Parts: sequence; structure tokens; C-alpha cells
Amino acid sequence: MDDGLIWILAGLGLVMAEIVVPGVFLLWIGLAAIGTGLVTLALAPSFAVKVVVFLALLAAGIAAALRLRRRQRPAVRVNTPDAGLVGRLGTVTERTAAGARVHLGDSDWAARIAGEAEVGDTVRVDGVDGTVLVVSRVGR
Repeated sequence: MDDGLIWILAGLGLVMAEIVVPGVFLLWIGLAAIGTGLVTLALAPSFAVKVVVFLALLAAGIAAALRLRRRQRPAVRVNTPDAGLVGRLGTVTERTAAGARVHLGDSDWAARIAGEAEVGDTVRVDGVDGTVLVVSRVGR
């Protein structure tokens, strides 16, 4: 059997293994092996050149993967404390020296008010600090 075909078959096996056991590691090795097999079939280089071609293709694939990974959007913030609260409007229900309480939706929350707000004022949630809402007064 020709060396180029062995490289290609090994590469296809690695790509198939990546499908069965995903992890994006075997993919780049398999693609580099397939590329080395194609170069081997076309040029019939020495063993040392085959190794250099394989390593160069592998390095190029890993570099491309890292560049693509860097361009991905930030992770969606699902089930984080502030994911559904920031920007919502609530009403100040209690104001004491220790802090405030804000009615938001169907529950009351401990709140830290930025600026001045009195009981009955409408506030907007600007952030969440643990279980305490950080709010600011909306217009007067």
C-alpha cells in the first residue's frame, strides 16, 4: 500500500474518531494527516519532509482553531443572578438606614440605591451584587 494512502486513511480514522468522541483535538491531527497524505501522493517526499509537512499542517490547524475560538461571541449569560433583572423597573417599598427593599415582579428584594429615592419611587435595576439589587431612581 502506498504511504500517501496510509496517511489519508489514518487521517480519516482520526476525523471519524473525533465524531464519535468529540473534543476538537483529533480533528486537527486527522486533517494534518490527510494533507500529508495528499502531499505524499503528489510529490513522494522523503520521510523527514513528510514529518515536517505533517507538523506544519498541524500547527496551522491549531493556529486557525485558536483564532476562530478567540472570535466567538461571549457566552450567553443564562441563569446568572442579573440575567433577567438588569433593566427591569421596580418600586421602593421600604427605606431604612440599613438599606432598602424594592418590589420587583412578584417578590421583594434587598436593594442598594444609587442616589436618592423614597418609598413609592420607581427604580431601575442597574446590577446585582449577590442577592442585593443595585438600583437607581427613574425620573421624577
